[in-house]
Amino acid sequence: MTFDRRIKIAPSILSADFANFGAEIRAIEAEGADWVHVDVMDGHFVPNLTFGPPAVKAFRPHVSTFMDVHLMIAPVDPYIEAYAEAGADMITAHIEAGPHIHRTIQAIKATGKMAGVSLNPGTPAESIEHLLDLVDMVLVMSVNPGFGGQKFIPSAVEKVSKVREMIGDREIMIQVDGGVDPVTVGPLVAAGADCFVAGSAVFKGGSVSNPSVYGQNIRAIRAAAEAAR
Repeated sequence: MTFDRRIKIAPSILSADFANFGAEIRAIEAEGADWVHVDVMDGHFVPNLTFGPPAVKAFRPHVSTFMDVHLMIAPVDPYIEAYAEAGADMITAHIEAGPHIHRTIQAIKATGKMAGVSLNPGTPAESIEHLLDLVDMVLVMSVNPGFGGQKFIPSAVEKVSKVREMIGDREIMIQVDGGVDPVTVGPLVAAGADCFVAGSAVFKGGSVSNPSVYGQNIRAIRAAAEAAR
């Protein structure tokens, strides 16, 4: 993938119809999604269980854009290769998930995939300063990870601004995940974010049989984001 700072909307399939993942993925892409975001949770690092490598492998043939796999698991290192082989294009790990985040990022890069590092709401931006020459993306969580549909934490805007300043002229994307909608996306764009994970804000009101609503929701987020630039 060629680096750019264009607005990217990455619907989280955690909010999709679990009985129709293939059709849901094809629908959001047809309706304008830039990426497909896969939230992997282990019931240990976060209080929920979602998708193992076989599920991600099953999603892969339906994804024609870019599959962004967010690992909310600990330990994370033993599973990196499996998610890479399952077809992830980007693998993001949490700085809080283990004691050796450099090793984790190096392990992701060794698979040939793009690497992201994620920050929980309570983790300061400064904690990733020494990783910025290694990663392709910084993910700022604007809710505590574990469940979809949570309320946006406003302090994420200031954290995005700090991360953007730290990045300088490096080719690193800034992603935000949690409570992103047409209201919250504007301040995040103004602070420097360029990639937005949205679950319920994309999938609400739509379905595989009524996918045009997904397009309306994606366009509303994108329009608010572009207006803030």
